[in-house]
Amino acid sequence: MEPLHGPIRDYPWGSRSAIAGLQGRPVPSAGPEAELWLGAHPGAPATVHRDGAAVSLLDLLAAEPGRWLGERAVERFGPRLPFLLKVLAADAPLSLQAHPDAEQARSGYAADAARPAGERNYVDPHHKPELLVALSPFEALCGFRDPAASAAALAGFGVPALDPVVTALRGGAAGLRDAVRLLLSWPPADRATLVADVLAAEAAGPDAELVRGLAAHYPADPGVLVALLLHHVRLAPDEAIWMPAGNLHSYLGGTGVEIMAASDNVLRGGLTPKRVDVDELLRVLRFEVLGDPVVTPEQVSDEVVRWPVPVDDFALHRVRTGAATPPVRLAVSGPRVVLCRSGRLSVDDGAGAVPLRPGQAAIGPADAGPLVLDGEGEAYVATAGLG
Repeated sequence: MEPLHGPIRDYPWGSRSAIAGLQGRPVPSAGPEAELWLGAHPGAPATVHRDGAAVSLLDLLAAEPGRWLGERAVERFGPRLPFLLKVLAADAPLSLQAHPDAEQARSGYAADAARPAGERNYVDPHHKPELLVALSPFEALCGFRDPAASAAALAGFGVPALDPVVTALRGGAAGLRDAVRLLLSWPPADRATLVADVLAAEAAGPDAELVRGLAAHYPADPGVLVALLLHHVRLAPDEAIWMPAGNLHSYLGGTGVEIMAASDNVLRGGLTPKRVDVDELLRVLRFEVLGDPVVTPEQVSDEVVRWPVPVDDFALHRVRTGAATPPVRLAVSGPRVVLCRSGRLSVDDGAGAVPLRPGQAAIGPADAGPLVLDGEGEAYVATAGLG
């Protein structure tokens, strides 16, 4: 194992306390800290230290892909780390967004090559299914809910301009596409008026409360109403949400460990000052009601749990050790990244132990042995999901 140093992304919605506090730095931080990236995505690769210098994980993998990734992972995913592990800390809502499936990503990335840089939607040719595990109480919007419930929520505001959207939703799942298209294509000059009319209705209940909260951040964004088409989920720590391709979602607040296929492809649908390509978003979205998006962990042993996902790009385990607990042995194959969440731990893959404190991480090559975690604390272990 080797210590791994991840960059912090300073998106405006980030927290000034969560990641800094995790790493034992002064709180509040100088600016928002939204995501700690522990992977090899070209957008922000992590580093290891060699001879006193920081070496990009991209360069390390390129030099020895077989050793670090393993033959099975290289054969399945190519010479790249197939997953990206993050700590995500949101003090304000993220954009409404969806991610493409593998074929959509390949075709979209190829099509974007002929477009001006400012009109491109895809930064890589890969899909981006993702799992987020709550570290704190966490609030999110994820996947389409029953359209009848959404129709009732919008009708309850009594705003005549919304009648076509309500009518579309009363048509069931078949009307979801029209409802999303109508809201996201709302004339820009009329958007602030629409949101203001909804707020003026002074409706009560959780749907109205959600709209008021989002409108405080985005008073002229029809995304505050698209939000009512989605499940509104509140996670307790250790609960997770699984977001497959094509599901519209937004993380509203809280801190979590997130693991995803190694991609940064995002199709936005509101709650953002950034560009929204409505046509491309409609091409990517799955207009179907999502079942319960909450994933509870499965017990692997007394000290280990995992969150099952139906992809092989990644797998995530949580390990908890105590003063009276013997070292925990975790049999994993392929590349592995370990993040310490709390306590004082050491992690060893047979080639030497690395001590870890909260917010610190380590990476091990695929040709190493099982992981052995010792000490007292909690860690998250990310691997490829190849078994």
